[in-house]
Amino acid sequence: MTDIPALTPELLLQAYQSGVFPMSESRDDPEVFWVDPQQRGVIPLDGFHISRSLAKALRNAPFRITRNTAFAAVVTGCANRPETWINDTIFDLYRALHASGDAHSLEVWDGDTLVGGVYGVAIGAAFFGESMFSTRTNASKIALAYLVDHLNQCGFLLCDTQFITDHLASLGGVEIPRATYHRALRYALSQPADFSRISQTPDAYTLLQRNTQTS
Repeated sequence: MTDIPALTPELLLQAYQSGVFPMSESRDDPEVFWVDPQQRGVIPLDGFHISRSLAKALRNAPFRITRNTAFAAVVTGCANRPETWINDTIFDLYRALHASGDAHSLEVWDGDTLVGGVYGVAIGAAFFGESMFSTRTNASKIALAYLVDHLNQCGFLLCDTQFITDHLASLGGVEIPRATYHRALRYALSQPADFSRISQTPDAYTLLQRNTQTS
């Protein structure tokens, strides 16, 4: 880990392409450092696991799904926890990347209330998932299910989760060695994909059918 003297949106995009990402020790710590884990978390886009309980939750369709309609609110939701690596500098950088079309969010709504979401950065056919949150049961799992489906439909090849938690592992997330990740990253960066290519959100039955075909 190396201290970053000055960080710009352009430098942040270069960092992602080099396989590193920024973090801070806490929301109140102004310092930001680079991270390049020995074991990298990824979700194989053909291996996302939808359990019976998640499939039931999807079919019940309790939530409304949108994309890129409340980016700042999603980042705020991700940072709204006792310990977070999202400080003001990181918040401002991702908002700038969203404004330039390089960072995206997927939102989960209960009526007019934002109850979950995920955000990340897209470069080439690589999507770098940064964080997700939920305030309702299954909201973050549903967000991730819709995100993975969307990435598949838009031509993405790599979904980077940085680290693996038990939550991500239950959905098909795995750890791969740094060298393996960097090879996958180089290939994904060389291929085209467009997060905004598809605007329509599929219904739950279409999503589940496609998941069965790809997993």
